Amino acid sequence: MLNRGNARMTVFDDKGDFDAFEKVLAEAVERSDTRLLAYCLLPNHWHLLVWPRKKGELSRFVGWLGLTRTQRWHAHRQDVGNGHVYQGRFKSFPVEEDDHFYSVARYVERNAARANLVRRAEDWPWCSLYRWLHGGADDKPVLASWPLPRKAGWAEHVNAPQSEAELAAIRRSVERGNPYGSESWNERTVRRLGLESTIRPRGRPRKEASADNKGS
Repeated sequence: MLNRGNARMTVFDDKGDFDAFEKVLAEAVERSDTRLLAYCLLPNHWHLLVWPRKKGELSRFVGWLGLTRTQRWHAHRQDVGNGHVYQGRFKSFPVEEDDHFYSVARYVERNAARANLVRRAEDWPWCSLYRWLHGGADDKPVLASWPLPRKAGWAEHVNAPQSEAELAAIRRSVERGNPYGSESWNERTVRRLGLESTIRPRGRPRKEASADNKGS
């Protein structure tokens, strides 16, 4: 799941902004009982990997999170109601609970290193990898157990670069909202969740060439 600042503006200006979002995130987890598996906050966007328990929970969780954070963001800057903080509705996609899950978890937790904000992913304080390695204070988001056991040497695994093909597939799911998993699982998930629109080609259909333009 991802959301960006409106027009890619910076939404986290300093440590106080990052900490404030983590506090709201912890409140959202507590009030909804949504399982937070991984997250990473970047200056102009954030990534969350969550595991809802029931239908409709995801929208309620993110809706409360986004609205509450926006209200507090404006209140802190004393410009209540002055424009949008986020670019629009959050982006999300379902993930299969196999190696595809590990790929997305790596993608989320490697964000700060991939953006060259830190040398190693676990050095970024506002990330679940840092929280997992260093423990968390009472006012920080509580991370839930994963549906799969965390791999041995996970930090090193996160810091290893992902292939261009893997990154492209994940980013395609981010942009389109199509399931990220094996081909058979994707097909079942598309039917089960009614996500047919996420796998259709974008743009206007190509016109058939006329007989005069086909050549000999």
